[in-house]
Amino acid sequence: MSLSTVIVNARKAHTASVIFIHGLGDSGYGWKPVAEMLSPSLPHVKFVLPNAPEQPVTLNGGFRMPSWYDIKSLNKIANDEDESGMNASMIKINQVIRAELDRGIPAERIVLGGFSQGGAMTLYTGLQTEYRLGGLVVLSGYLPLRERLLSRATDVSKRIPIFQGHGQIDEVVLYQYGQMTQEALKKSGYNVEFNSYDYMGHSSCNEEIDDLKDFLEKAIPENSPASA
Repeated sequence: MSLSTVIVNARKAHTASVIFIHGLGDSGYGWKPVAEMLSPSLPHVKFVLPNAPEQPVTLNGGFRMPSWYDIKSLNKIANDEDESGMNASMIKINQVIRAELDRGIPAERIVLGGFSQGGAMTLYTGLQTEYRLGGLVVLSGYLPLRERLLSRATDVSKRIPIFQGHGQIDEVVLYQYGQMTQEALKKSGYNVEFNSYDYMGHSSCNEEIDDLKDFLEKAIPENSPASA
C-alpha cells in the first residue's frame, strides 16, 4: 500500500519538489506549517509530506503509533536496529520519489528530508538511492546502521549535498549523535553542511528554518537550466 501524503502545492509553475519525512508519532500535518512558511520563498516548490503507517513501537511499551520502523532504545541507537522496518519504509518512500519523477520533475530537482526518525530514514533512503537527488535534509536525526549503511552507499549518492541541523541541548537524539553522523558522512566522502543551534532541543527553530531555506534556494533554485 502506498503512503498517504499531505501536499503544499507550488505557488507558481511546479519545477521542484521537497519530500519531507516526519518523526516518530507525528504525521505530515505536523510539518505542514513549516512547508507553508517556506513556500513564499520557494514558490516553484511542491512540498510532499508522507504519513507513516501505524505500528507497535517497543520504546513506547509496544503501543501502536505512526512510525517508520521500530525503535527499541534511544540509548543504543546503533545496536539492534529494525533493518527490516527501514527497508519496508524505504520502498514506500522511493515510491513517493518515483511519483514526482513520473510527474516530470527531474531527480536533481527533488530534495528528500526528514526530522528525527524521518531524518534517519532520509539517510537510509538517500545513501542507497539510484537517483542524483538535489539534496538531503537531516534535522535532529542520525545515521542508522552506520557502517552497514555506509558500505551499501551508492556512488551517485556521494554527489548529493546534505544539510544537517541539530540542537545542542537535544534530549532525545543527543547532539553527539548528530556530530558522529556528520563525521562519518564526511569521512565517507559526503558534502555535509552541519548547522548547530545553541538553545534548541529536539525540535526546530526559526534560525534553522532560515538556514534550511538558504540551502533549498541553492539546491533547487527557482531559475535554473533544469527548469527552463
